[in-house]
Amino acid sequence: MAPNRREQLTPSAPRLLFFAGSQREASLNKRLARLGADIADANGIAATFADLGDYPMPLYDGDLEARDGPPENARKLEALLRVHTGVFIACPEYNASITPLLKNTLDWISRIKGDDGKQTDVFKTRVFALGSSSSGGMGGLRALNAVRPVLELGLGALVLPDQFAVPRALEAYDDHGHLKNKESQESFKALIQKLARAAHVLHG
Repeated sequence: MAPNRREQLTPSAPRLLFFAGSQREASLNKRLARLGADIADANGIAATFADLGDYPMPLYDGDLEARDGPPENARKLEALLRVHTGVFIACPEYNASITPLLKNTLDWISRIKGDDGKQTDVFKTRVFALGSSSSGGMGGLRALNAVRPVLELGLGALVLPDQFAVPRALEAYDDHGHLKNKESQESFKALIQKLARAAHVLHG
């Protein structure tokens, strides 16, 4: 999906990318990522929602990489990250940890090399924010705790300390995809605005 850009945005304005670590059509975290993109756009922040289901990749394998290089979809996602200055990831929780899809996606993107032969710096040059949405009472907090060290320690990313979780998410959204709890909706909006400000400071 092409970025939703408003005419008043300047070239230095932040551009935010939203995606979820799930490709399931009814994913609660895809719903959260879509909502984030809608909130950003409604507040004059250029936003793109990406569906990892549109970028299928094999399980990371060093022999496969040595033979064929990173898959084309990893290159496409790295390029998509590169044209955005802030990234929000909605993180599903699988057995108290990161989903295989999200981990595999991050691993493959990290293997992209530039024309100079060096590993991509795309993680180190963007600002990230994390959120989760779960049918359980904890809202996927354990997934957030698992994803954060992958980004910060493994990939050298700057991740905002603030994070957002939606517990009991099967009942949390209205028919328009907004959160029924207005305080939670405002908290999510505040996180998105903070991500935009941090991205502007880094790249503005």
